[in-house]
Amino acid sequence: MKRIKTIILSFAFGVLGAMAQNENITVQDDQNGQEEVIGLPEGMTVSCDSLINEWMAKKYLYPDTTCVNPDYNPTFTPEEYQERLRRLPVVMEMPYNSVVQKFIDQYSGRLRRTVSYALGAGNFYVPIFEEALDYYGLPLELKYLPVIESALEPKARSHAGAVGLWQFMLATGKRYDLKVNSLLDERQDPYKSTWAAARYLRDLYKIYHDWSLVIAAYNCGPGSVNKAIHRAGGTRDYWAIYPYLPSETRGYVPAFIAANYIMNYYCEHNICPMKTKIPVTTDTVTVTRDLHMQQVAELCNIDMEAVHALNPQYRTDLIPGSSGPMTLCLPTDALNAFIDLKDSVYNYRAEELFTRRQTVEVDSKLDNRSVAARRRCSRSNDVTETRSSSTKSSKSSKTTQSSKSSKSTKSSKSSKSSKSSKSKSKSRKKDTTKNVTVRDGDSLERIAKRNGTTVQKLKKLNNIKGNIINTGKKLRVK
Repeated sequence: MKRIKTIILSFAFGVLGAMAQNENITVQDDQNGQEEVIGLPEGMTVSCDSLINEWMAKKYLYPDTTCVNPDYNPTFTPEEYQERLRRLPVVMEMPYNSVVQKFIDQYSGRLRRTVSYALGAGNFYVPIFEEALDYYGLPLELKYLPVIESALEPKARSHAGAVGLWQFMLATGKRYDLKVNSLLDERQDPYKSTWAAARYLRDLYKIYHDWSLVIAAYNCGPGSVNKAIHRAGGTRDYWAIYPYLPSETRGYVPAFIAANYIMNYYCEHNICPMKTKIPVTTDTVTVTRDLHMQQVAELCNIDMEAVHALNPQYRTDLIPGSSGPMTLCLPTDALNAFIDLKDSVYNYRAEELFTRRQTVEVDSKLDNRSVAARRRCSRSNDVTETRSSSTKSSKSSKTTQSSKSSKSTKSSKSSKSSKSSKSKSKSRKKDTTKNVTVRDGDSLERIAKRNGTTVQKLKKLNNIKGNIINTGKKLRVK
């Protein structure tokens, strides 16, 4: 590293709890004395209290009360840190310098509780990460990238709009086949987002052939890294292009090195991992019809919060299976109940839970009135034109025009009476019987209210004994 920088910590503590903290690291150049602020990765600014309140943490994580490590952070010589980084079983370059040291100090000091949480939550997510990374032949130490990206929170959302464990932006997520719409966000799916991230990291390595540059590009995008390379004279060394990178990216690689260090040497810093209860076994089933989570929770005897936690990719209570095959993750017992119940789950409280109408009927009476109004308006215009033309006619033709007008009026009246009688006879015919088609979500009560009748009359007209009606069935209402 040509330019050694001295690190000065500058903290701006925010509100505890769910609010993110906005700490920064200020870098001072020893050569010119100028200071630069390095933004911490957002995974390092999340309050630990908000993480512990997540369902998975509340359900399966708890403090290790048997841990006897003293609650203080020991310090070591730079040589000791350097030696520990050297001993890590990794293929990626993990050098030691003062920047890395200050990030290690963050994890071993202010972020001790967050590290304790990450060590416990890692039991849920790290096996998923390792499977995908190993499949694509990537370094397994990349499994700690989500620690600095999201603090292992599947529903994490950055200020820039990145989402999920791997903090995918919308465009990048869609590029790697992660579906995002009003009901679904697969960036929050731990499995699908992990495999998408592995593919993305593989593609970045094909561009740079240097893992430090890959990690930097993962944070700020290849465009920013390419600009920094160009400004640095074409060199492809992260520490050489360091001054030309965005603020957060300047701290991103050091934070990643520090995360690898602390996740392996937490004992040396007296950090006790949270204990992990053995989670219930889960499995997935394919959903091909619209399904409400309340249907699953009530019939399969599972807490609603658990359904949401096991399926974080769904933005609402609706699983939109009708738009394409969707996955539903459930504990094994609940999943078996779901399979056994089959269509009963889909039909349970469907009229109440699915309120969005698929079809609507226009009020035919209102439409007929508007048509009649347009006809009256048209006839009125015709009479006005007739009167105007008769006024302009000569006096000699008044008698003739008058007689013609009289005849026309008489014929018009007779025509009107004829049309009126015909329309009345037609309306009478129409009023004698009326049928409607049962729509999705309809009930006998809704149909009765909509057509000005009663449930009892509907049952009598259609010989219905119970209250169950099938979608698509035609019912007589008059």
